[in-house]
Amino acid sequence: MDDKTAELRDIFMDVTDDETVTEKQEVPRGSLTESDEEIDERVREVIGRMRDEFAFDSEFGDDRLATVAEAYYDGASDAETADRLGADADAVVRARHDLHLLRDRETDAPFDLAELRDLLDGGESVAEMADRLGVAESTVRKYRRVVETRTEIRRVNGRFTDEFEELLTDADLQEQHTGDVKDDGLDEATDGMETDVSF
Repeated sequence: MDDKTAELRDIFMDVTDDETVTEKQEVPRGSLTESDEEIDERVREVIGRMRDEFAFDSEFGDDRLATVAEAYYDGASDAETADRLGADADAVVRARHDLHLLRDRETDAPFDLAELRDLLDGGESVAEMADRLGVAESTVRKYRRVVETRTEIRRVNGRFTDEFEELLTDADLQEQHTGDVKDDGLDEATDGMETDVSF
């Protein structure tokens, strides 16, 4: 507490005989957003709950999975994330799917994904599904994981994806939009209010 603050405190106490406000003032102020450490911890908590509910294909530990989630919301590609982790891109894709994080282009299949889901439910082999869909077996394997991931997401109503999004995008959204709210809110409220008023 600097000299000026101490002086103001003493004046306040003399006038009011009350230390309540001064005591509250000395409590450290909180932050509107969580610290990076708190966010990292909560991301790992979400991953832990996902592990309890689903069997992961990825061999990554929770720290590396957290990096995959953070990189995804940072807009990094799978190749860029792989470079960051010293892993291959396929391993990153498996990890991302385990975390229920799908890219838009992954659902753009050369066939109806609902048809593949029906074939999977029917227990057909990869070769049989490839033959029915008129694609290579590698294509079936690729989109089978996408279909399985979408099924898991639906099963939990997108709960884990929503949690990641809340944790890993809110800070950026606040930085981007807080200024807009401050600038635009009053302008909109007062727009057109310059009118002739006589009393």
